[in-house]
Amino acid sequence: MSSLAVQVPQELSARVPVEQREPGLDRDGVRLLVSRGTEVSHHGFAELPGLLRAGDLLVVNTSPTLAAAVDGRVGHTRVVVHFSTRGDDGRWAVELREPDGRGTTRARAEVTGLPRARADEGEGVPGRGCGGLAGTRVRLPGGARLVLEEPLSARGERLWWARVSGAEVPALLRAHGRPIRYSYTERDQPLSVYQTVFALPSGDGTGSAEMPSAARPFTARLVAELVSRGVQFAPVTLHTGVASAESHEPPYPERYAVPEASARLINTVRAGDGRVVAVGTTAVRAVESAAGPDGVVRARAGWTGLVVTPERGVRVVQGLLTGLHEPEASHLLMLEAVAGRAAIDRGYEAAVRGRYLWHEFGDVHLLLP
Repeated sequence: MSSLAVQVPQELSARVPVEQREPGLDRDGVRLLVSRGTEVSHHGFAELPGLLRAGDLLVVNTSPTLAAAVDGRVGHTRVVVHFSTRGDDGRWAVELREPDGRGTTRARAEVTGLPRARADEGEGVPGRGCGGLAGTRVRLPGGARLVLEEPLSARGERLWWARVSGAEVPALLRAHGRPIRYSYTERDQPLSVYQTVFALPSGDGTGSAEMPSAARPFTARLVAELVSRGVQFAPVTLHTGVASAESHEPPYPERYAVPEASARLINTVRAGDGRVVAVGTTAVRAVESAAGPDGVVRARAGWTGLVVTPERGVRVVQGLLTGLHEPEASHLLMLEAVAGRAAIDRGYEAAVRGRYLWHEFGDVHLLLP
């Protein structure tokens, strides 16, 4: 799929949450664009209960958001470590980024921009002849150390498997981390701003490097109203890794779990008259990873490398509630798989004309059959 033809003006980036932009509003004060095929309508998110039917099922991601950004130093150079995903062997996938002087970060354009190791310091980065960033040692707060060992994928060297010593990573993030944020946001926010109403603490302290943001507009009151109208919820878990903010590459493998009760509920709704609507692309990836070629969902847990494309299609999901993605984003392939290219083109044209707001604090888009 080529990029969308629309251009999104910078002023349409949501820089702070709606409850800070417009005092008196709650999280559900964002706008809701609804696409039914190429037909578009405009609503407030609080109208969602009236747009769904009794018997519909919302699949929601319970992964909590981590304070995944930690300051560090390589030699005398400041870096910011974004902790992405915990591996089964105890290592973490991380991205090293450069502070941009405005409280956010930018990607490191050249690995040689980091200092070389000095024999008296034992710090720094080997040169390219030593394998790029392999062996980079990062000093972290509280006496912790991080060593980059190998790239996460042959796709590139943005994410690396790293080993941390001197601290347990969940404790390090609680004590010294902050939520990952990018340059379109205005200021740091407390971690509570990035937690959804569906977030549950995980037993091993892991979670999502970036908020499963499609669920952010839900409030406890709105959930209660949906339940009272006969809308059901199926919890799944997918721990999201660090997004590719600059190059919009497809997601890397991520840890997920679809419990038995949720699998049974999804299958029951699909066999009846209800619609299965995923809340966020993460929920799509989880439930489609647990579905067989026959569309039957089975309880599963582990790693998924599934990338949902129009060619692969969707086997379970019939609708999707999602944020507004940049025109180059790889997530748009998933949206096209759910709703078709014509619906996405029409919806995004309407969103730009209607001055909808983009990104994790922005407005949302409901794709229905």
